[in-house]
Amino acid sequence: DFLFIGTEWQFFSRLQDLSLDLRQDFTTETVITLLRILTKNATKISTLKLEGFYPYDEPELFHALICITKSQEQLRQFSLIGGDEFPSEFHGVVSALESQKNSLQEILIKFCVCNTEFEVLKNCKNLEILSIEYCYNEKILEASINTLKVNHWRIDASIQILQKSGTLLQRLKLESTDEEIWEEQLLIETLKASCKFTKTSILTLWYIYDIDQELKTRVTQFAEMLPSTLQYLDLRYSCLSSYIDILLNHCDAPLKNLLINHLDNEKKTKAVNRYLNLNDNIIKEVGGYVTLAPCGHIAVNC
Repeated sequence: DFLFIGTEWQFFSRLQDLSLDLRQDFTTETVITLLRILTKNATKISTLKLEGFYPYDEPELFHALICITKSQEQLRQFSLIGGDEFPSEFHGVVSALESQKNSLQEILIKFCVCNTEFEVLKNCKNLEILSIEYCYNEKILEASINTLKVNHWRIDASIQILQKSGTLLQRLKLESTDEEIWEEQLLIETLKASCKFTKTSILTLWYIYDIDQELKTRVTQFAEMLPSTLQYLDLRYSCLSSYIDILLNHCDAPLKNLLINHLDNEKKTKAVNRYLNLNDNIIKEVGGYVTLAPCGHIAVNC
């Protein structure tokens, strides 16, 4: 049981950020009791993070999670993080976001198998950022957003998400931590899909590896399709940075910032990795065209 005095109740009424690790060493009854207290006394939460979501918990726990979600006046950020089980059933917890469809701005989904409950996202009128990390069946996701971040073993589903994202997409970030998983043709198709959105201004491609001999041709095709609004391109830790000269020679986009982690005296870039040891000749050659800056000095909220 919980015993609170006046100051604790006042704290609950001002609570704005709530992070719950459902796999901690608390009994289910304790968590349910706390959620019921928060549902009645903390209705101004703007950021809700549920970590360690387990699909086989007690029905009362799922009901309590639904209630605290619905009780909020203006929930803006929601994170759902599964675990080793990769939950595929959410027992109405995700569907409860329908009650926040007018206020939700950012959603993170991680270690989950998406199901039809996530169709609620397409009803979120003010959703801006969708982050997907290590999920399955994410092709079911559909939302009108301006920022999409995908960290995954595969990218085939990313194409379908991009096609459903609408013409508002401005920022795209693709990242893979396993060089064996990226399939070159899928990568190019994903990039082609992203370039159909003429408002895209920020594109980040991290940890993309390739040994395909036809990549030079594909880089050329990709460069020619880059949207005319693209201003920020981050290719660090990507095989594409090795072909930066080809990309720049065929790119008409008005790039203002280009980040790579490889540079020689033929590459014309805006920003370089702070750990590169550039000799005076390269600095003199490249410095005549652009302003060199450590990439750590460039911050983009994406």
